[in-house]
Amino acid sequence: MGAERNERHARKVAGVAEQLRRRTSNAPLSRRKRVASHQVPKVHDKKYTDEKIDIRDFDEIIEIDPERRICIAEPGVSFCRVVEATLPLGLAPIVVPEFKAITIGGAVAGCSIESMSYVYGGFHDTCLEYEIITAKGDVLTCTPDNGHSLIFQMMHGSFGTVGILSRLAFRLVPAKPFVHLRHETHTSIDSYLASIWSHFDRRDVDFMDGIIHSPSHLVLCVGDFVDSAPYTNRYDWLNVYYQSTATRSEDYLKTPHYFYRYDKGVTRVFPTSFLGRLLVGKFLSSAVIFRLAEKFRWLLLSDDRPDVTVDTFLPFSRLKEFLAWYAKDFGHFPLWVVPYARVHDYEWISDRFWAKLDDRLMIDIAIYGMKQRGDTNFYRLMEEKLQELNGLKTLISYNYYQESEFWQIFNRKNYETVKAITDPDNIFRNLYEKTCLP
Repeated sequence: MGAERNERHARKVAGVAEQLRRRTSNAPLSRRKRVASHQVPKVHDKKYTDEKIDIRDFDEIIEIDPERRICIAEPGVSFCRVVEATLPLGLAPIVVPEFKAITIGGAVAGCSIESMSYVYGGFHDTCLEYEIITAKGDVLTCTPDNGHSLIFQMMHGSFGTVGILSRLAFRLVPAKPFVHLRHETHTSIDSYLASIWSHFDRRDVDFMDGIIHSPSHLVLCVGDFVDSAPYTNRYDWLNVYYQSTATRSEDYLKTPHYFYRYDKGVTRVFPTSFLGRLLVGKFLSSAVIFRLAEKFRWLLLSDDRPDVTVDTFLPFSRLKEFLAWYAKDFGHFPLWVVPYARVHDYEWISDRFWAKLDDRLMIDIAIYGMKQRGDTNFYRLMEEKLQELNGLKTLISYNYYQESEFWQIFNRKNYETVKAITDPDNIFRNLYEKTCLP
């Protein structure tokens, strides 16, 4: 069976590579995938009108090696399918993003994290090898220590602009059937930060994330894999996970239900009302919501005053300062909090950024669905504050950087070195064009 899957994969790669080799146009090229992108949809995104290359067939698990704790799969495989295949073997991906339909390829390109990131970093940091198809139709095997190591590193956070990821190998971790959660409630940022640091320093829990309900109501959610549970809850229909953290001191979930406790929305849950969830909530998964947002973007979205949905990464030492500023200037709660270990100084971020950073721990503060007020561009306000605090924001939503400013944050030299190999004619667009220009 393994040989058949490898042969089938090789035929898929050969077919896509041949299409690229025969292509005579240098017009921009976007991908046709089975699932909607988990980037924030934009009404005028050029990908909707670009010529497409079909990569929908890259959606198969090729091999699971329980002895070496490695999974090899194609990029269109969703994390829920990986979990379904690995959990019966007592294993799971080390980083499982919050939405069921996020694919493993999307997790690399878009920098996915979750509650094991306080030890392991992002999903990319658990990857061992990428197979990449270049814009010219060449097929490269890239690892952290072979001749294509820079290409390997620059796939992370590339949003599809470097090349077509066609296969990944990534590490797995021992897993158990249930997760026992404890919700620590804090009334001050000082005690909250002290608890985050204590767990980070001791590595004494399997999972750590949190919800800041208000400046005086901060919840840290820590958990461990366990073999059994006295009861279990799930948050995929009527009940809302982030709301439960405000009232419960502990919880038990089956492991898959823990991984996808946010699938109906992290702090912006659809439908918002209990009646809405009762009637249609069972059917509105993240995949459906993102697909509807893309399909009806002209009716549902606005590029003029878009709601603020963004992940911000702060050095742990600057978090208190940031939250005080945020409460005064933004004042939107709740917030999702994900501690993130500095396990590797990413090549796609500028040397200037790393030179100013002493922290071993970063904190992702995620804002979901804040309505903009008055004439202020709150996205731009956040960009300016993060640069002051030596933080950064992911590029999953709206970005307002000037190009010269953008390349002070992101590593232009490394990016252009890799693009010269994988996409010399820029048919996949460059990172600034794809993420910052309308």
